Amino acid sequence: MHRKTAIKILLGILTAVVIFHVGIIAKIIPHGIAWGGRIESDSELYVLEFISILVNLLLGVVLLLKGGYVQHKIPARVLNAVLWVFLVLFLLNTVGNVLAESVLEKCFAVLTLVLAALIWILLRKNKN
Repeated sequence: MHRKTAIKILLGILTAVVIFHVGIIAKIIPHGIAWGGRIESDSELYVLEFISILVNLLLGVVLLLKGGYVQHKIPARVLNAVLWVFLVLFLLNTVGNVLAESVLEKCFAVLTLVLAALIWILLRKNKN
């Protein structure tokens, strides 16, 4: 798979994830299916969802920069370092989702594993 294709797929997934989290904030989507059903108050919900949206938007910006969709002067090493952090985060999240009690959260393990695989495609070295 080409890196540009991986970036486009990642951006599409991230857009859906941000919409999902906005849906939770708007109470269109029940918050019990996210955060392991452990949210105890609306204020806790808003903080966690806001952080989640910001993290996803950060990854989106890094992908736009990495893909050359936005002109910048940020060294590739910095972008790659951020992507490595996200790769580890998604792998850990995959393990957490697999071990979750909720069947829905177990299904999210597939999504986080796909995100990790797509980021791996961006980070691997060219064999040429």
